[in-house]
Amino acid sequence: MTAAIIDGKAFAANLRAKVGELAAAFEAEAGRKAGLAVVLVGEDPASQVYVRSKGKQTVEAGMASFEHRLPAETPEADLLALVEQLNTDPAVDGILVQLPLPGHMDEQKVISTINPDKDVDGFHVISAGRLAVGQPGFVPCTPLGCLMLLKDRLGSLSGLDAVVIGRSNIVGKPMAQLLLAESCTVTIAHSRTQNLPEVVRRADIVVAAVGRAEMVKADWIKPGATVIDVGINRVPAAEAGKTRLVGDVDYAGAMDVAGAVTPVPGGVGPMTIAVLLRNTLVAAYRNAGLELAADAI
Repeated sequence: MTAAIIDGKAFAANLRAKVGELAAAFEAEAGRKAGLAVVLVGEDPASQVYVRSKGKQTVEAGMASFEHRLPAETPEADLLALVEQLNTDPAVDGILVQLPLPGHMDEQKVISTINPDKDVDGFHVISAGRLAVGQPGFVPCTPLGCLMLLKDRLGSLSGLDAVVIGRSNIVGKPMAQLLLAESCTVTIAHSRTQNLPEVVRRADIVVAAVGRAEMVKADWIKPGATVIDVGINRVPAAEAGKTRLVGDVDYAGAMDVAGAVTPVPGGVGPMTIAVLLRNTLVAAYRNAGLELAADAI
């Protein structure tokens, strides 16, 4: 048996196209574009690439992009003041402060300053609370993207056994909450889990978000399971001095056992920015007091 490949790149392209259509409808109705503000502090190379990509895709989707780049030595108080200013700016529907922040800044304090109704990253403690109790709010983009891929592949997830490997606030915990809301039976596994391969082996759905290259082996996977690989790890390539990207799952091995697998790259990765644009559009409709059908996006 060879597993089906879950094409996150194609799904994300369709989602962005849908966002673009709805963004045009929003602009016609509200008389302004939906707006996303991204704040980057310092010169972290990976963060600069992400921010560039976010800005480009925001504009391509027909939304307004507001970029704020601050030097690494910016005082924390100045960043907090900028966030407060964006909170009250009617042109800004979503606010994203790119992490990581320089060492002298308290990330949690900065995130807590964002208005939860503009928290399109879904990292605010109020966003996490809303997710936990089933109230409308913003969910972190990567786990929401994973859920979209799962539902597209499997339809109803009700009653399925799901294992999430990893317990971060950004992926693991919100992923588990989303699966629970879909009536899955959910286990959160982590570095202290005993008999981890056995725990994973009983799952119909495996979400690997642990940050260890190819940790999940083929013999950990139940035949026919759906495997979502969130990991992005850089490892040495066959060619001297070169590197390649791999996930948290042994992809080649999993392809012989699983029913469906996301590749790395081209699986979960493209979904993150597409869902960010989706969250920004939802925020725009809410902030403008306009109706957006629950199944519209």
